[in-house]
Amino acid sequence: MGRFLFTIILSILFINVFAQRTATDTVTPGKIINIISADKYMLLDKDTSGKFIALVGHAIVQQEKTTFSADSIVLNQKDNLMEAFGNIHINDADSIHTYAQYVKYLGKEKKAFLNKKVKLTDGKGVLTTDNLEYDTQVKIGKYYNGGKVVSGKTIITSKEGYYYGETKDVYFKQKVVLTDPETKLYTDTLLYNITTEISTFVSPTKIYNGKRTIITKDGNYDLKRRKGNFGSRPTIDDSTYTFTANKMAFDDSTGLGEFEGNAVYRSKDSVGGFDVIAGNIKTDRKTNAFLATKKPILFIKQTTDTIYVAADTLYSARLSDLLKYRTVANIRDSSKTETTFITDTATIKKDSSINRFFEAYYHVKIFSDSLQAVGDSLFYSLQDSAFRLFKNPVAWAQQNQITGDTIYLYVQNKKPDRLKVFENAMAISKEREGYFNQVRGNSINGFFKNGKINFLKTKGSPADNVYYATDDNKKLIGVNKSSSDVINVYFDEDGKPEKVVFINNLKGVMTPMRQADHDALKVKKFVWLDAIRPKSKYEILAD
Repeated sequence: MGRFLFTIILSILFINVFAQRTATDTVTPGKIINIISADKYMLLDKDTSGKFIALVGHAIVQQEKTTFSADSIVLNQKDNLMEAFGNIHINDADSIHTYAQYVKYLGKEKKAFLNKKVKLTDGKGVLTTDNLEYDTQVKIGKYYNGGKVVSGKTIITSKEGYYYGETKDVYFKQKVVLTDPETKLYTDTLLYNITTEISTFVSPTKIYNGKRTIITKDGNYDLKRRKGNFGSRPTIDDSTYTFTANKMAFDDSTGLGEFEGNAVYRSKDSVGGFDVIAGNIKTDRKTNAFLATKKPILFIKQTTDTIYVAADTLYSARLSDLLKYRTVANIRDSSKTETTFITDTATIKKDSSINRFFEAYYHVKIFSDSLQAVGDSLFYSLQDSAFRLFKNPVAWAQQNQITGDTIYLYVQNKKPDRLKVFENAMAISKEREGYFNQVRGNSINGFFKNGKINFLKTKGSPADNVYYATDDNKKLIGVNKSSSDVINVYFDEDGKPEKVVFINNLKGVMTPMRQADHDALKVKKFVWLDAIRPKSKYEILAD
């Protein structure tokens, strides 16, 4: 009892000092703090006309739609001042409830200063702190020495916080940490809405979500619907890849994502590693698929001689998923005459480095230091490391141009290993200005050595050949136009034909250079396409 009286005396001294400063103030009618009930009433400081009233035990007062209850209350009705002690509950229009052990309340300004075990709740979220300023008129609460908000399964802590009751927004500042069962977030400034559960970022932010780390400084994340939108070039770092773009959006509930503006995807796989850049990339985390548009470029990574692939559209997904509804020819198996197919999905799944395919559509370009190609469309599988080019494809190896209806380009240890050409197969190499060595047939099999073209086998009915012969001084001495069932061409280190071998039904004639009609000697459908050949990786990147 003595401690309680001592507390009352201290309160009276405080209010006396404050009352002297506000003695001339007037209270707007209707905003007076009214006494509702208490176990005991005590009139204090009679010399000042009973200005101070102490309410002891289950004390309740009210100002307009805001009700205050506490173990004890000291009230100055004239100046509209109040202090409350012990088990305080502020009921703000039955919408916001605030609890504390001590409150100083300025009725004229409608501001409460709460201390010790402070809790504010609006039915959606709960704010706890040791010190809180709360304005009952505009329903704004502020803390400056650390606080916590719990909204469902989401917990947010910060050094400073600003609660807006009308909009249910909480503005967190300094050392902000958000946690929920699936996400952990660190930032310096965060806006969170308790009703929508949307977090808005306005400063550098790091988000951990499973194996994924997101770094951003602009955007929002909907914790309820698990949807995010980020700007100002955010980055995602996953266990298998990194992703950067000018802006990105994703839906974790469906696994779908979209990355817009200078999007860069980097695979972390050291075996089947690849990178992709594009103006727009759409992803599906559940199927591990993506669709790249707006000038996409695929980089098939290797220690040296990276392969660059450009097209209008690039699509990639798991090969094991593709095989569930579509057959893929096993073009590596040359030991069988009949067509075989890739079917061992179990083996593919065990080795994630080869469980991927790529499809490219329209205006396909391929560049590496040892091989270049163009075509209408492309299929590439990491399982067999082979490019399949369709519809008017052209391939170049050193000084040789190869065309046909379909071309397969095989890669071994990241270098060109072999090629196959089907229907209307033709190989051309420029001997001198205006003079071209040529071979044409139904199919061509080509082989590389150390990444350089070494041998071509052409089959036809018959196969045709035009070959410019030279003497020991490399001087042209004539042109040979021949045909046979099979034509084998051997190349030197520089990629120039150095020997031609004809097998079965050889027919041909050698014509001296001055007597030859070189245009007439050209094989059927001859066309030199050096103008469309990708000359460098910079040309691919520039496009």
